[in-house]
Amino acid sequence: MLSDGQKNAFTIIELLVVISIIGVLSTIAMTSLSGVRKKTRDARRLSNMEQIINALDIYKIHYGHYPYNSDSSGTVPPGDSCGGWDVGYVGGEGGTDEFIQPLVAAGIMSPVPGDPKGINCKTAYRYFRYGAGTSGCSASEGAFYVLGVVDMETSGRPYPGSPGWSCPSRNWQNEFDWVTGKFEN
Repeated sequence: MLSDGQKNAFTIIELLVVISIIGVLSTIAMTSLSGVRKKTRDARRLSNMEQIINALDIYKIHYGHYPYNSDSSGTVPPGDSCGGWDVGYVGGEGGTDEFIQPLVAAGIMSPVPGDPKGINCKTAYRYFRYGAGTSGCSASEGAFYVLGVVDMETSGRPYPGSPGWSCPSRNWQNEFDWVTGKFEN
């Protein structure tokens, strides 16, 4: 029983135990939230790919071919080389993004979405239109495009459900986490 001069209070040990428990619970919550954010960004990437594929098909129906590569805006950070691929960033440098610019110029998409986290060639979306017969693919199939996501955050290469794309002398699935392509003919 407490005497008249004593107050009911927590000891230092009790306070440290409570603070430790709160710290552990906070760490668990933040780790879970980080995983949810990654899954959300991957879901957005797949949704963006579906939209871009549909836009590419509309473009081909209207113009008879898939768009040519157009990324010449200088949005690639200095020192990064994307090997001629059109690369999609979030908003691009200076607020503009020329990712598959012919889709924007044709009024099919405005703007073509970029990777929700990608800021360089190692994490962004990529698009390239190859000429007929490239990489050992049949020339009778015509030119083709390759569209891919370099960095899916919730799995390694390949991402489950990636359609994949390859020709006899090149397999783009080895270069992307998620990739697809389509012939013009």
